[in-house]
Amino acid sequence: MNKRVAISTLGCKTNQFESAAMIEQLKTAGYQVVPFSEPSDFYIINSCTVTARTDSETRRLIRRARRLNPESRIIATGCYSQVAPGDLEKMTELDSVLGNNEKLNISNLLNSTGRLVSDIDATNTSEPLKLSSFAEHTRAFLQIQNGCNSFCTYCIVPYARGRSRSVKTADVLHGIQGLVANGFKEVVLTGIHLGAYGLDLASPTTLTELVTQIDAASIVPRLRIGSIEPNEVSEELIALMAGSKIICNHLHLPLQSGSDSVLKRMGRHYTSAYIRELLSRVTNSMPDVFIGADVIAGFPGETETEFANTISLLEEQPFSDLHVFPYSSRPGTKATAMPGHLSPHTIKERAACLREIAERKKSTYLERFLGAKLDFLVQGYNDTTAECSGLSRNYIYASFHGDKALLNEEVSVFINASNGKQCSGETGNLRDN
Repeated sequence: MNKRVAISTLGCKTNQFESAAMIEQLKTAGYQVVPFSEPSDFYIINSCTVTARTDSETRRLIRRARRLNPESRIIATGCYSQVAPGDLEKMTELDSVLGNNEKLNISNLLNSTGRLVSDIDATNTSEPLKLSSFAEHTRAFLQIQNGCNSFCTYCIVPYARGRSRSVKTADVLHGIQGLVANGFKEVVLTGIHLGAYGLDLASPTTLTELVTQIDAASIVPRLRIGSIEPNEVSEELIALMAGSKIICNHLHLPLQSGSDSVLKRMGRHYTSAYIRELLSRVTNSMPDVFIGADVIAGFPGETETEFANTISLLEEQPFSDLHVFPYSSRPGTKATAMPGHLSPHTIKERAACLREIAERKKSTYLERFLGAKLDFLVQGYNDTTAECSGLSRNYIYASFHGDKALLNEEVSVFINASNGKQCSGETGNLRDN
C-alpha cells in the first residue's frame, strides 16, 4: 500500500491554494492522501501565524497527529514555521520544521529532520506552484502573488512571506486555462498583497491590467478577485468589474479600522473619508455588490472615541459582512512595543460588538434579494433532502431544490427565504454559459 499523508491547513486562501498544490505534488509522487482525522504515515500542518490563537491551533494539531499515530512523521510548514521555527522545534512530537519556500519541494522533504527554513527575504521571484485540481470541484484558488512590502505595524506576514513578488502574466493565464480545462467554472485570484501584483515583474504591470486581459479573453466563466487594499481599488478596476460578464461583483477590503488616528498608528495609507468616497463609487457602479471587510478590535491605545468612530463607519456604510479579528500582539512587529495595550476583556468585548454589527449587516444585505433571481454555481447536493447548494456571483450562499445533474452548473434561483446567513430558493432555468 502507498504511504499515507494527511494535511491540515490554517489561515488564508493562499495557504489553502498551497496545500492543494502540495496534495497534487504528493499524489503525483505516489502518496495516498487521507483525511487528517485518520491514521497516516505522515502528517503535515500548514500553519498560520496571524494571531496567537492560530499559533496555539498549530501546536494542538501537532499533538493530535502524534496521538493518531505515534509512529508517524509530523511536519510543520507555513508561516508559523517560517517566523518561529525555534518555538516549534521544542515540541517533542514534531519531526521536521519546513519554511514557506520548502513547500515547493514537499514530496522530497517528508523524511527530513530538524529545521529546513530558507531566508524568505532572499526570495525575489514567485515560481507558480503547479495545480490542476482542487478539493472543491467547482471553484479553484489561484495564487498570483506572494509576500508584502507594506509592514503594517500589527502584521507579521511580511516576515513570514518575504517581499512582494508576482507570478508572470503568461503563467497566470496558463494556470487559469489549466483549471478551466479540468472543469472549474470559477477561479479566485489570491495573494498576500494582491493589489501589488505585477509591480515587481521585469515588464511591470498591474492587477487591473491582468484582470483586463483575463476578461477580454473570457477564458473562465467566473472570475473572483481576492482581498485587495482599499487604496488599490482603482477607478479602472471598478469600471472593469461593473462592465464585465465574468468578474464577480464582490470586493473584500482589509479595512482594519474606521478611526483615522488608529489607521495612522497601524501604518495604513488611507482615511475614513477615503473609505466613504470609495464605497460610494463602488456601489454607484455595482448596486448589488457584496462588500466584505476585515476589522481589528482593540488595537493598542484604541480609545472609546476611536472605537466609536469605527462603529459609526461600519454602521453607516454598505458593508455586507465583516471578518473581526481581536488584536493579537505579534513579537517583532512595531505595535508590540506601542503603549496602551488593552486588556483581553476589553478586546473581547469590542470584538463581540463588531461581530454583532456584522450579523446585522449581513442579514440586511441578504434581505435585499428576497423575491429576486440570482445565478448560482451549484457546488453541492444533498441526497437526503434533494437540495442543491451554491454560490452567487455576489457571494450569497443558497440551498434550493434541484437535481444532482446540476452540480458544477450555473442556474437561476428565485430567492424566497433568508435566515440571515444563507438564502433558500427554487431553481429556474439553466443559465446560458
